Amino acid sequence: MAAALKLFSLEGKALKLDTAADLKPHIQPLEDNKDIQQIRLAGNTLGVEACATLAELLRTQKLLQVAELADIFTSRVLAEIPPAIDSLLKAFLSLPNLHTVNLSDNAFGLNTQAPLVSFLSKHVPLKHLILNNNGLGPIAGAFVANALSELADRKKEARANGVQVPDLETVVCGRNRLENGSMAAWSKAYSLHTGVRHVKMAQNGIRPEGIALLLRKGLGECKHLETMDLQDNTFTQLGSLALSEVLEGWSKLKELGVSECLLSTRGATYVANTLASGSNKTIETLRLQYNEIDAKVLDQFINAADSSALPVLKRVELNGNKFPEDHPALDRLRTILEERMDEAGATSGDEWGLDSLSDMEEDSDDEDEDVPSDDEREAVKEKVLKEADRQENENVAQDPDKDVDDLAAKLGKTEL
Repeated sequence: MAAALKLFSLEGKALKLDTAADLKPHIQPLEDNKDIQQIRLAGNTLGVEACATLAELLRTQKLLQVAELADIFTSRVLAEIPPAIDSLLKAFLSLPNLHTVNLSDNAFGLNTQAPLVSFLSKHVPLKHLILNNNGLGPIAGAFVANALSELADRKKEARANGVQVPDLETVVCGRNRLENGSMAAWSKAYSLHTGVRHVKMAQNGIRPEGIALLLRKGLGECKHLETMDLQDNTFTQLGSLALSEVLEGWSKLKELGVSECLLSTRGATYVANTLASGSNKTIETLRLQYNEIDAKVLDQFINAADSSALPVLKRVELNGNKFPEDHPALDRLRTILEERMDEAGATSGDEWGLDSLSDMEEDSDDEDEDVPSDDEREAVKEKVLKEADRQENENVAQDPDKDVDDLAAKLGKTEL
C-alpha cells in the first residue's frame, strides 16, 4: 500500500475566509513546513484576497501532489470566482509534482471558465482531473475539452525534449450538462490522450448522436481504459451499437457503467453479444440498471457471465429492467457470482453480487423486440456514422446548467 501523503487540511470546517487576516490563524502548518504533499480545502468558502494569500504559500510547496479544492466558493458572487481561482491555479502551474486536481462543486460556467481552461492547457504534470458538478454547459464544456487537447500537445512536446511526464489517466466530468454540443471537442481530447484509464462522464444530457461520436472517435482510441462510466445519458440503438464496437478494443476494462442509458432491448443485445465474444475478460462490474432489458437479453448477459468470456465478473446491477425480480435465470446469476466470491475469499458487499431488484418493470408482449439482423445492424451503423459526422461539424449551442446537484468525487481520494 502506498504511504500516506503528508496532509494539510481545512476540509469541512465551514470557514468563511475573505481576507489574509481571516486566513492567518489556519495556515501555520503551510508556513512552517515545505514538504506538504496533499491539501484539502473542501467545504469552506474563500474570497479573492484569501486565495491570493494562500496561493503565495502554495508556490513554496514543491512536493505537493494532490489538491482537493471541491466546494470552496459557496455564497460567493460571480465576480469573485475568476480572480480567486486564477490565483490558486497560477500557483499550481509552478508545482512540478502536482498530478491530481479536484475542483468539483465549484461554478465554472461560461462566465468563470477562463482561469480553469488556461490552467488545464498548460499543466503538463496532470494525471487525474476531477470536475464534477461545475455547471459547465456545452460551451464551457467544449472549452475545457479543447484545453485538454492543448495539454496533450504540451505533454508531447515535453517528451520530445526528454522530459518525463505522465499520461492523463483520469477524467471525471459528471453532472455538467455537456450535451451533444461539446462532444466533438471531447472526442478530439480523448483521441489525443490515449493513455487515459478512468473516464466518468455520468449525467451530462448527452443524446445518442453525441454518445456515438464520443465513443467511436474518442474513447474508442483509449485502449488502456479500465473504467468507463457514462450512466444517465441516452444511448438507444445508435449509442449502443457504437459501444458494442469500441468495447472490443477495451481489453483491460474492469467496470462498465451504462445504467439509465436507455440501451433498449436491441441496443442491449449488441452489448451482450460483444461481451460474449471474449474480448473483455477483465470486466468485474457491469452497471445495467433501467435500460429496458428484457428476459431474453438477460439470458444473453448471464450466458456471457457463465462462460470464459467474463471469468472475473463479480458485480452486476440490473434493477429497473423489464423482467420479474423472481425470474429463474437470476438464481443462476446469483450462484455464479456467489461462487466466485467464495473462491476469492471475499465477503458480500457492494463490490460483489447482484443489486436489489426492487423496482422492476413489467414486460409486455407487444413491446417485445426481435434480435436485430445483420442488415438492421449495418443500417444502424450507417446512421451512427452519418449522425456522428453531422454532430462533429455542428455548432455548439449554449444551454447553461442552473440546477446542479452535489456530488462527491471519490477519485480525488485515490492513493497513488
